[in-house]
Amino acid sequence: MAKPEHRLRLRLGRRLPGWRQGSATAPLVKASPLVGTATPVGVLARISTVVAAEAGRSSRFASALSRAVRVPDLAASEEPGKAKRPSNRRKPCPFDLFALYAEGQEHGLRARLAALGLEDLRDIVAEHGMDTDRLAMKWKDPQRVVERIVERVMERSWKGSAFR
Repeated sequence: MAKPEHRLRLRLGRRLPGWRQGSATAPLVKASPLVGTATPVGVLARISTVVAAEAGRSSRFASALSRAVRVPDLAASEEPGKAKRPSNRRKPCPFDLFALYAEGQEHGLRARLAALGLEDLRDIVAEHGMDTDRLAMKWKDPQRVVERIVERVMERSWKGSAFR
């Protein structure tokens, strides 16, 4: 039964008794029948065979190959002297706008938003994507930003109401 060509089957062989580091005769790779084919899988199998054989012959190449394949530890890669860059993400909204609108309608939402500062209102606009025309983040008047938030919440709450 032939093996499917879409699967690459390379098996690394075991070290045989008497195998020495750098020995050119050590059988490292047993390749599948795909190694001789001209398909992309066969080409990849031949490349893998050559790389594995060279890693068996040269300890320097083997260590370079293991360094290249190793996944770096992100915590260890940071230098202790450098400070971590602050993220540019804004704070999340402290309450659910749509639930608040459903409970107290427009007046309850306006009252809750009026207690927030301009930066908090901008955080809400950014989190919910309410600045499609890219104007609300430039506004200096908090009442204007509150109007935008209430308008967008009302629009999104009623969207799809024809199907209810």
